[in-house]
Amino acid sequence: MTDATITKNPLLIGKGLPPFDQIKAEQVVPAINQLLQELDEGVSKLEENVTPTWSGLVEPLTELEEGLSWSWGIVGHLMGVKNSPELREAYEQMQPEIIKFYNKLTQSKPLYEAFKGIKESTEWERLEPAQKRIVESSIQDFELSGVGLTGEARDRFNQIQLELAELSTKFSNNVLDATKAFKLKLTDKKDVEGLPPSALGLMAQTAKAEGNEDATLENGPWVVTLDYPSYVPYLKYATNQELREKLYKAFVSRAADGDFDNRGNIDRILALRKEKANILGFANFAELSLAKKMATDVAAVQQLQEDLRGASYDAAIKEFEELKTFAGQENLKHWDVSYWAEKQREAKFDFNEEELRPYFSLPKVLDGLFSLANRIFGVTIKAADGQVSVWHEDVRYFQIADENGQEIAFFYLDPYSRPAEKRGGAWMNDCIGRAKITREGKTETRLPVAYLTCNQTPPVDDKPSLMTFGEVTTLFHEFGHGLQHMLTTIDYPGAAGINNVEWDAVELPSQFMENWCYDRATLFGMAKHYQTGETLPEEYYQKLVAAKNYMSGSGMLRQLHFGMLDMELHSNYQPGGAETPNDVRDRLAKTTSVLQPIPEDNFLCSFGHIFAGGYAAGYYSYKWAEVLSADAFAAFEEAGLEDEAAVQTVGKRFKDTVLSLGGSLHPMDVFQSFRGREPKTEPLLRHSGLLEAA
Repeated sequence: MTDATITKNPLLIGKGLPPFDQIKAEQVVPAINQLLQELDEGVSKLEENVTPTWSGLVEPLTELEEGLSWSWGIVGHLMGVKNSPELREAYEQMQPEIIKFYNKLTQSKPLYEAFKGIKESTEWERLEPAQKRIVESSIQDFELSGVGLTGEARDRFNQIQLELAELSTKFSNNVLDATKAFKLKLTDKKDVEGLPPSALGLMAQTAKAEGNEDATLENGPWVVTLDYPSYVPYLKYATNQELREKLYKAFVSRAADGDFDNRGNIDRILALRKEKANILGFANFAELSLAKKMATDVAAVQQLQEDLRGASYDAAIKEFEELKTFAGQENLKHWDVSYWAEKQREAKFDFNEEELRPYFSLPKVLDGLFSLANRIFGVTIKAADGQVSVWHEDVRYFQIADENGQEIAFFYLDPYSRPAEKRGGAWMNDCIGRAKITREGKTETRLPVAYLTCNQTPPVDDKPSLMTFGEVTTLFHEFGHGLQHMLTTIDYPGAAGINNVEWDAVELPSQFMENWCYDRATLFGMAKHYQTGETLPEEYYQKLVAAKNYMSGSGMLRQLHFGMLDMELHSNYQPGGAETPNDVRDRLAKTTSVLQPIPEDNFLCSFGHIFAGGYAAGYYSYKWAEVLSADAFAAFEEAGLEDEAAVQTVGKRFKDTVLSLGGSLHPMDVFQSFRGREPKTEPLLRHSGLLEAA
């Protein structure tokens, strides 16, 4: 590739940080077409000359794959954070070509045989554990990608792969568009009664962006959207029950009709997944999904889910009965629950979440988070804004250094909600992975770079982003994922950071970090009033800790409802049978929901985790990994959270195992090397306040 080509098209640089200020949607198609042509030739050459050795196969293949993941990774990232019609069109045009390339690559018999050849060679014994695991995972990936298929079966399998990728993108776009399409403009003060200034400010700011230039916090107009920072406060605080009902129904029926209807996509996705699994010799998609996970089989997942359901169901029923009594309403509706739960929380613990917002400004929360990372992992994090190109002015860039001041990693932080172009939720993705690179006889370490993306309340007027405590824990969660990517010490891309970590173990570091939000030293280190600098009063800390497990039975049951529904749809559900996906949901809701879904509820139509993300037959992973993360945090509790030396000792062990080893070992081995034993469920039930009910 000539330098002139690269200059013209930044997506062809293939290494280093993406030059976001130069990337345009119209560059995607030519860049990816050219890249795929070159990679195709590269794979053919490799197949012709392949030798079953690490340097003869794994290294050149990794280089080819990384070339594509660099360029296509940028496009995928921008689809999530800077979506536009032009980018969508380019993405949808090139996605089938990407799938075709990967199908060809992962169904290459010569490469598959060469990987098996490494296992049978004399070199095998000399390879490090990380290298062996990469080889074994690669063999399994080839097999699960249809390398053993021939003729019609292979053609059908490849067609399914293409269609599933297209449906997943369509699903995601429909949710984004349906969320964006709904706007409720309010002009009467009665309609915003009960709402705190933070919500009113955001709604007035949205109204301004919609062309109402005179909109003010006090006098409106106010525009409510289905974006979390807008929707959640309205349901929680607005006294107008009729409008709460309207918003709730709009939210649960997103992407369920009209141009953005996902119902047909769901039916098709489930049918194709089952067919794909059957072609590969599995009874259902759940079995195929679990072939690459820590859980041994569907029964093991269902056992854990049932154990936790048993521990949380009675507690959730009791919580709901108490809430009805408190509200003085026997017939409490779905759109009343958040409202009365917030009122009950205020009455029980004598504070509301809004009172805490001024103490959780994003700059102070980041200070606290970085201090914690320094305290437990010995790393120092500094702002490096302005040194790199970013995709939006609100994006920040940070550098991480080790105990010796040596740079070891970097990350971008895109914190705020932008419903017009950014998908909802929060996530971590890798921009660059750690690796040892040899150039012109010189070996150097390529440092990892992460993308951390949240959707929290943006700054309003002259105030910084004032976060809810839930937004604080979300930031800690994503940072935990980031730490596993950034603090890895594995130099092989195939097992560095989160690569090759079983999906149901990947939430361990993220959920582990959430626990620190309740740690006294951590909380007081970041909970500073944004105007006065005053630390959060002690009484609030006590109330926050006391309220930690408020409605925790309901919270756990809700997560189990999602996980059990996902597993049922991918194991026992028969596409095209008597039951629809919604029927399955209604059936499961009888034992996993206190309030049964209303007729308008089409929650599955916006369940992006399993229909547009990587959680298909894997949503249980949150609970599976939460068992691991609660037990990991218990190691710090046992050592004594007030004992700095002990915290540092356990922190170093966590860093040297869970954060360092990445996918180089099986997650159970990694966990045991940290904890000295297998995980137990007791800490999770204890942290959730559900031991009595268990």
